[in-house]
Amino acid sequence: MLDELRSAARKVNGARHLRTLMIDCRRLLSERGEANSVAIARDVVARFKALPDDQQATFFERLSRDFSPDPQAVLASAQAYAKEPSAANLERLTREAEPPRQELLRRINRSPGGTSSIVAMRRSLLQRVSKEPELKAVEADFLHLLSSWFNPGFLQLRRVDWNSPAQLLEQIIHHEAVHEIDGWADLRRRLQPDRRCFAFFHPQLPDEPLIFVEVALLPEMPAAIAPLIDKASEPLVPSQFKVAAFYSISNCQPGLKGVSLGNFLIKRVAEELKRELPQLKTFCTLSPIPGFARWLRAGAAIEGLARPRAERLQQARTELLAACGGELDKLASAAALRALPEPGQQALLRLGAFYLGLHAAQADGDPVARFHLDNGARLERLNALGDLSGKGVRQSFGLMVNYLYDLARVELHHEKFVNAEVAQSRLVASLL
Repeated sequence: MLDELRSAARKVNGARHLRTLMIDCRRLLSERGEANSVAIARDVVARFKALPDDQQATFFERLSRDFSPDPQAVLASAQAYAKEPSAANLERLTREAEPPRQELLRRINRSPGGTSSIVAMRRSLLQRVSKEPELKAVEADFLHLLSSWFNPGFLQLRRVDWNSPAQLLEQIIHHEAVHEIDGWADLRRRLQPDRRCFAFFHPQLPDEPLIFVEVALLPEMPAAIAPLIDKASEPLVPSQFKVAAFYSISNCQPGLKGVSLGNFLIKRVAEELKRELPQLKTFCTLSPIPGFARWLRAGAAIEGLARPRAERLQQARTELLAACGGELDKLASAAALRALPEPGQQALLRLGAFYLGLHAAQADGDPVARFHLDNGARLERLNALGDLSGKGVRQSFGLMVNYLYDLARVELHHEKFVNAEVAQSRLVASLL
């Protein structure tokens, strides 16, 4: 009984907070609110943070319903512009078509910590959009504004090293999403002279990294991840630095999902390293293939393949199944992958080439591949036994890939990918 009373009280308090929040939002959008925007915006942020989850969902629904453009006003402005496409009519149409909630978010952004608060609001919103499609217009407004506010021209590139503030180093450990950092000793090895870590920061979030990338400086292109993240390994001397290999890139702000940061980060870091270390001739990645095992288990289908290639694809899958006794799940262990006979290894590499070289250009292609290929990289080399961690064998049966960033050709490779063509080396092409 007591729990029921407490639950009822929370609902009443939440509803009251929501009503007050919506009143504050309207005040903030009023002419008077514009003059006092900082104080009111501070109240809006505080009241939103105090809302329980269910009331936050209702808040976004109210943004969708009550702060959208007036359809009749938009129609009238559109008809006027169609009849007379003057600058004045275009300006009126643009003004009427913009949802009032965009201006609301701009005014919230004026408060101290407003940018961080809007990023946090969007994080909450993203958790609901897939289940509530009517919120997609609200999400589009958040993304539109954040894409402008987090334009790479506003961002600061900083190197993270062992002398960086402890709070920042803790965030690097916490947010590493590709290859887990096993404590301070592991992090320290990743920040030695033959390693680099760079992050983007925003002036409004100066102590919070938005995204960071880890780089290994090596004599040659790497084929396996374990040596790169071995915390007991000895650092190399600068005379051995010939290759810069990007081996991990991690987003730190879920509320900025969909805002283009990573592609600019890699190019900026490559340019920075080239200035610092002119002897570097090769910029590449050592990347996971997170969707590969799932694609294989689902039948390894690729739409639109010419018959000869479709037959080679199915032949490779048949050879791999024969090598593992007809059960692909047997390959989800490091021991099984090491014991895989040579025909099975070759079949696995060939299937990887099909998956990345032909399937990546499709809408449901591997997300990591699409990121690098759209960013102008070239599919360079596949590496069997590249990642024998539990995650690596589950997701890709140990396979890893090198993408090559030829800084003089990234635009050409990007254009190819936009036109559904994957730039690839002769070595990869020979597997297809």
